[in-house]
Amino acid sequence: MASAGLYYDPVFLEHDTLTHPESAARVVACMRLLEESGLAQRLERPPSRDATPEELARVHAPEHIERMRRVSAMGPVMVLPDTIANTGTYAAAARAAGACLSATEAVVRGDLASAFCLVRPPGHHALPQAPMGFCFFNNVAVAARHAGTLGLERIAIVDIDIHHGNGTQDVFYDDASVLYVSTHQSPYYPGTGHWREAGEGDGYLTTLNLPLPGGCGDAEYARVVDEVITAKLRAYRPELILVSAGYDAHFADPIDGALMRLSCGGYALLVARLRELAEELCGGRMVVALEGGYDLTALSWSVRNSIEAMLAEEPTPDPVGLALEAAAVDIEGLISDVRGLHGLRD
Repeated sequence: MASAGLYYDPVFLEHDTLTHPESAARVVACMRLLEESGLAQRLERPPSRDATPEELARVHAPEHIERMRRVSAMGPVMVLPDTIANTGTYAAAARAAGACLSATEAVVRGDLASAFCLVRPPGHHALPQAPMGFCFFNNVAVAARHAGTLGLERIAIVDIDIHHGNGTQDVFYDDASVLYVSTHQSPYYPGTGHWREAGEGDGYLTTLNLPLPGGCGDAEYARVVDEVITAKLRAYRPELILVSAGYDAHFADPIDGALMRLSCGGYALLVARLRELAEELCGGRMVVALEGGYDLTALSWSVRNSIEAMLAEEPTPDPVGLALEAAAVDIEGLISDVRGLHGLRD
């Protein structure tokens, strides 16, 4: 039986962002915990490769790819008010996308049952023509396009970052071969992802947005998976599930304006449900790629628990614990609206 894989490369550390919250310390903390726990040693550790300009160009304009190469060569520079690049950024970004390509190839071919890509910089805000929101190349979008070249006709992307993956949505908005599903805090950056944004043309109803109000926690997230995402994935019947795993919806995340209340165990539950759906619908083929998450303890334990869930194991109790008890958030109307728009039935 094929085993699970972990994709990580020291090249990711060369994207040096100094005191920026999206720092190399994020993946260093995750790898340290995975190795100290022995979990990393139980996973296959295949090598990663760089995504080529031609592979990146399935998603990004050639001008954007070349601009990122030139900007990176210039040294430390603010690409955007919230996004910094240095001489190692292009190498790290190309390797991050390439790790997701490598993982997708291995899972589609059956060499691995599933894979976790512990990559940076993240990708889901990156637009076809431009970087955005700490992101340079859209790792999961590049992987989805690559899966199409491997013969897959229906790929699902489930984005659980606190921020809407506007870049990923833009890439596939009119493309029926990729289903994009996003759970995100709303209102919040980047201001996109209304539930009425459902795709256009051939891609109509292959974008499903769940803009959740601040304060949602484990119970609310489990409910939208059970009552909306499960039905949508069953109707679409993907041949591969890609997960944009942002851990900034954790209650301990320090990013300004983050109001969500997921726990490490809550993230494990989300990944476990998606793993079960992958087993039901596409032979277990699932690739998880890191997006956001900026509290190092919450991030590293959420990643550990997610990998345990990917392996169908119970999550190890984490030291962060649960958010303080709060009133349930009313998401009844949102669920009803989304189910109605997408024609979902029990």
